[in-house]
Amino acid sequence: MKSLDSSKDKYGLWTLAWPIFIEVFLQTLLGTVDTIMVSRISDDAVGVVGLAGQLFGALTTLFMTIAGGAGILIAQKLGSKRGEDARTIGIMGVTASTAIGAAISVLLAAQPAFFGRLLNLSDELLPLWNVYVSNIGGGLFLTAMIAALGTAVRNTGNTKAPMFTGIGMNALHIALNYLLIFGAFGFPEWGLFGVTVSGNISRLIAAAVLLYVFLYSFDRPIRLADFRVFDRKLFSEIFQIGWPLGVNMSGWVFSQLAIYAFLAMLGAQELAARTYMNTLESFCFMLGYAFALACQIRTAHLFGAARTKEAYSGAFRALYIGLAVVTGNALLLFAVGKQLLGFFTSDPAIVSMGVSLLALNLLLQPAKMLNMALGDALNAVGDTRFTMYIAIFSMSIIATGCSYWLGIHAGWGLIGIYCCMIADELVRGFLVLQRWRGRKYLLKAERTRQLETTEAALSV
Repeated sequence: MKSLDSSKDKYGLWTLAWPIFIEVFLQTLLGTVDTIMVSRISDDAVGVVGLAGQLFGALTTLFMTIAGGAGILIAQKLGSKRGEDARTIGIMGVTASTAIGAAISVLLAAQPAFFGRLLNLSDELLPLWNVYVSNIGGGLFLTAMIAALGTAVRNTGNTKAPMFTGIGMNALHIALNYLLIFGAFGFPEWGLFGVTVSGNISRLIAAAVLLYVFLYSFDRPIRLADFRVFDRKLFSEIFQIGWPLGVNMSGWVFSQLAIYAFLAMLGAQELAARTYMNTLESFCFMLGYAFALACQIRTAHLFGAARTKEAYSGAFRALYIGLAVVTGNALLLFAVGKQLLGFFTSDPAIVSMGVSLLALNLLLQPAKMLNMALGDALNAVGDTRFTMYIAIFSMSIIATGCSYWLGIHAGWGLIGIYCCMIADELVRGFLVLQRWRGRKYLLKAERTRQLETTEAALSV
């Protein structure tokens, strides 16, 4: 195992962040290209893809519970120079996540209509929904593999490999989309079904590439036989960190899913407008997200190495950089958002709805950055139950309950729902700020370190 000093640059904030940014940018580009190409089919198809994306996001939290907890522990164990433990944790994280993803895939492939009715999807959209969900959902185990493998590799400090894999996956997906949606160069014109074929092929190749990288990401190469390994104690550590993390993630995704269901109640135009705005907002926030995730990896590594003072100050540094970036991006989007919406749709009603949300986005993005940066820092040191508790409280009452009250009951529509989304992010952001400033887990780690040092000195 390399020494901590030799790996210092490897875990630098910018060193970690820029490949994550490129990766996230390409993922967002993938979603945007999908949206643009699908919009050439119909706005109804766009609404189906947007709603299905929320469903997939909700279900992926089931395997991200394991993958996320494993990723944090990998960085911590490597920071404390326990490479073999990190290797075992990575193997178990990938195996368990893939198994969960496979079970979800079977369910989605077999019963797509059940989920469509559960989400109040209209009968006229159901045929498109069944095509998209049964095929993309049937390949969700590939998403599980990519997520688990990418998280493990990223937390070893290697953020470049997932980035390059993302480049290849996106390039292939875009090319296949063009061929299979529109029937270019003699290929079959499959429309929305072509999107699903393209997505599954590109994900399969990406999963294979990341698996190869993962096998050589630790001091001792991983062999296929090693995937049978199971360490009860280490898996318990994964679960202790992971299950609150999973509840937190699922709470957010399910709140977004509920919001999309409310939008479906408002109508297809509102659903399409939110889908287009979600795409634009993703571009707005992606660099902030990269700094937040880099902060989590770096904080976990420093925490494992007992460098708590650096961990504390580093989180604020990531926050300040992220706030500057997302605020600037939100201002840019406010200035050119109307023109960008025109690339997606020519429906004036949908464009008008999107434009009305651009000013509110100036508040939403900084609030998201505050919540994510310091929330991820808390997760990195193992304080995942706190972020879970505040997520359950805020997202169930403010993000979901108030969205229905203002958006549907009071008749405020999209504006009311956005106001509630902003309030949710601000409440959680303020709470994680106060928790991080209290340094509970950092001080506990310092006391433990001092006690171990004292005991070691006395034993000599």
